[in-house]
Amino acid sequence: MTPPLNIMVVDDSLIMAQKLSLLLRGLGHEVVRVCKNGTEAIQSYPICKPHLVTMDITMPEMDGITAMTAILGENPHARILMVTSHGQEAMVVRALDAGALGYVLKPVTAAGLEKSIRRAMEQTSREATEVKQRSA
Repeated sequence: MTPPLNIMVVDDSLIMAQKLSLLLRGLGHEVVRVCKNGTEAIQSYPICKPHLVTMDITMPEMDGITAMTAILGENPHARILMVTSHGQEAMVVRALDAGALGYVLKPVTAAGLEKSIRRAMEQTSREATEVKQRSA
């Protein structure tokens, strides 16, 4: 079980944002902000400084990959998990290449979400350990 995290949910679908929020709270996490598009996510990230962001890939106004790239440009240690539908494999690969720590497929389940969050947090923990070892 991952320790409780502060999480920002970014999704243009109100129903999906509510479902993600409910699942995250059920896993013991705190949803600190819900954003309906990438522009709002970029503006909100420095204010709420979440431990993790769940970011929908396909959104109007600004897609999730563009928003993630902007957030990582200003906050290189941001942890972002993409939320995607089946059939978007090329976009998932682009997102992972751009810095996403993983992805969750819709329809999202508590087990799938928990597994993806755990992997993302373990990955950043390993990277931090490697940096410490290199600088020692």
